[in-house]
Amino acid sequence: MRALRVVSPNTVEIQEVPDLSPGVGEILLDVERVGICGTDVELFTGEMAYFQSGRTTFPVQLGHEWTGIVSAVGVGVSSEWIGKRVTGDTMLGCGLCVRCASGKTYLCDERIELGITDGWGGALAEQMLIPERFAFEVPESISVAAAAMIEPAGNSLRCVEASGLGENQKLLILGAGTIGLLAAQFALAKNLEVHVAGSRQSALDLASQIGVLHTHTIEEVKGNSIREYDAVIDASSDSEMPSLALQKVLPGGRVVLIGLSEAPSLIDTKIAVLQDVTIVGILSASPGLQGAIDYFASGAVNPERLISEVIGFSEVADRLKGNRSPDAKPGPKIHVDPRL
Repeated sequence: MRALRVVSPNTVEIQEVPDLSPGVGEILLDVERVGICGTDVELFTGEMAYFQSGRTTFPVQLGHEWTGIVSAVGVGVSSEWIGKRVTGDTMLGCGLCVRCASGKTYLCDERIELGITDGWGGALAEQMLIPERFAFEVPESISVAAAAMIEPAGNSLRCVEASGLGENQKLLILGAGTIGLLAAQFALAKNLEVHVAGSRQSALDLASQIGVLHTHTIEEVKGNSIREYDAVIDASSDSEMPSLALQKVLPGGRVVLIGLSEAPSLIDTKIAVLQDVTIVGILSASPGLQGAIDYFASGAVNPERLISEVIGFSEVADRLKGNRSPDAKPGPKIHVDPRL
């Protein structure tokens, strides 16, 4: 089979590798669609922090946002999986520690991050393996495109749920990339008053197209000193946004952090203390995957407008360098079809 691997900083190879076969408790699937995200770009450039810590070494087989059709199962796995479309968790916990036993496999100290750390190749290949316990069946009502959006959607849903807001309360989302726009869709489905702030007008226009009534540039938000939001989600990669979030949230509100910046983010903790603000960090999609599936299956959230284009292996390196096709749609998400 073919697999795409980053073999050194800024260098990818499309390699012919042996076909896979499922081991005990494993599922083998034919990959249909894989999303590219900012983590993949950091792995491509070699700037990912896991390289410095030794958790990740070259070569890396990318791909942690994916969907595919089960073609075979290993010993101990029901044959009923065969022919079904699935997606899966990225955080593969050891299954033995206290955190795994509590269901928080994404916090396992020994976890393998599929397509990110050493230990388990990602989905940028014609076939992949996944332990059955980390697989999720995708209902037929969900398209292939949407199925490959479940992993980022799980992160976004967790952000909205962590805000703790009820109907008609006011939510500001800083950042209009994939996570921010998906969070906006979940928040709209929960009947929140959604505000999205971003730096690119095209992204704000897309936010309006998916139903967001209140869009702002980051500069507009910075220029308004009023505290007016019941909760703020930072879904950006800007080191200044956590501080801005604290300045915009109402007393007693919540700031939810999922964005990661290259430079350390600095906040004045006095603001959080004196305003009795709760700050929540979101690490993983794991607890939000089934909820995202349910929202997609019901039709309450449809992520397809966030997908800009679908490419083959030969175009992946160019996209990881930040280039886009002239024919690409305005959405922030690029998908790869290994069959192209």
